[in-house]
Formats: sequence, C-alpha cells, structure tokens
Amino acid sequence: MTGRLAGRRIVITGAGSGIGRASANLFAAEGAQLALLDLDEKAVKATSEETGGEAFAVDITNAEQVKAVLAQAATAMSGIDGLLNSAGIAALEPFGSIDPDRWRRILEVNLTGTFIMCQSALVHLRQSPNAAIVNLASGQALLPSLTGSAYAASKAGVMMFTKAIALELGGSVRANAVCPGTTLTPMTDGLVSPDDTVTRERMASLYAMKRLVDPKEVAASILFLMSDEASAITGIAMAVDGGRTFH
Repeated sequence: MTGRLAGRRIVITGAGSGIGRASANLFAAEGAQLALLDLDEKAVKATSEETGGEAFAVDITNAEQVKAVLAQAATAMSGIDGLLNSAGIAALEPFGSIDPDRWRRILEVNLTGTFIMCQSALVHLRQSPNAAIVNLASGQALLPSLTGSAYAASKAGVMMFTKAIALELGGSVRANAVCPGTTLTPMTDGLVSPDDTVTRERMASLYAMKRLVDPKEVAASILFLMSDEASAITGIAMAVDGGRTFH
C-alpha cells in the first residue's frame, strides 16, 4: 500500500458488511483514520477489530443519533475529512405488490439516511481543506431491472441528491456517487441465494464482463474518489458494474 489516505479522517456507514466493510479495510491499509457506523453492533465491532477504526452502532435515519455519533467521531479523530455513505437496504418486490410501508422504509434508509448523514457531517467537513463525500448509489439508478422499483427510485434519488449538493457545496466539499452493479455481498445473498447458480448466471449474463462485481473492486473506486487524486472531480456518478449500463 502507498498511503493514499494517510492523515485522512473518514466516516463510513454500513461498515459492518459488504462494500462498507471492504472499503474500511482498504482505507485503513492506505493510512486513513476511521469512524465505523452500522446498525449491527456486532458486525461493526468486527470491522473495528480488522481495521483499528472506532465502532459506533447507529440508526442513520435517526438525526439526533447521527449528530451525536458524528460529534463523538470528530472528537476522537480531531476532525472529519471524508464521509462514505454505504449503508442501505435492497428489495426486489414488483411494483404491483410492494407494500407502501415497505416503499417508505426503503426510501427512508437509502435516501433520507444518506441526506441525514451528509447534512449532519457538513459542519465537520467544512472545517477540512480537502473534504469529500462519496455516496453509494447503484447501477439501478442508471438502468433499472425488471423488478425493484422502490430500490431503483431510492438510488436514483441518491445519485441526483449527490449531484445537487456537489453544485451547492462548490469548492468546499466534493461530492460524488458510485453506482455498483450486482455485487457479491451479504445483501445480495439475501436476495439471491449463493446456491442459486442459475439465477446468478442469468444475472451475470447481463454484464459485458459476464460476471458479478467483487466488493473490493467497488472499494477501489471509492478510494480514488475519496483521495486527493480526484481533487478536480465532483458531481459524477461512476458506474462500477462490469458493463451493464455503459453510463
């Protein structure tokens, strides 16, 4: 490793598993100081043990919890330079049958939770000379699949929200979105069993590279956007999807 994030103080949500956990491990290896957030206390403590980051169990849809945790994180790290919003939930219910409460919950976690994190972190990020936000959207925000309208809508919201705040924050805080394709994470396993090779092969066939995405590959793209190497990049939606959307 080359220390690409040396001295950077970064908050990661959804750090207990999947892309958040892969990013935490990569960021730690590249020299970052980390505050790790997740609703699952046991999972985020496991990531803390792997990375040396400080773990916080928090519900990102609870603004008061978020503000309190970010204040603790800023104190522990003597500031915040970066925010990765990786926390989210997935759903593949057809539009015709999804329950309105389920719809609201998906938007609350994926979109409103991201908004709460960004807004609450802003007071800390503005004190950093090279602050950056990376929000995890999805390939579904660029090109939806046959089912999953609630998830696609929530992630399209994350993508456009990111563009909007990039414009509003101008040179003070960079904000970018990453749009992964179907990634091999516990969240995906909850939707399609790893033993269901037929479905997984059908999913992979939709991608130019004929395979699904490894969370480490997504983490690498996030690392770039979080680093000073991307100092002139803000407001983009980077597809990391093996060639499904060709965005």
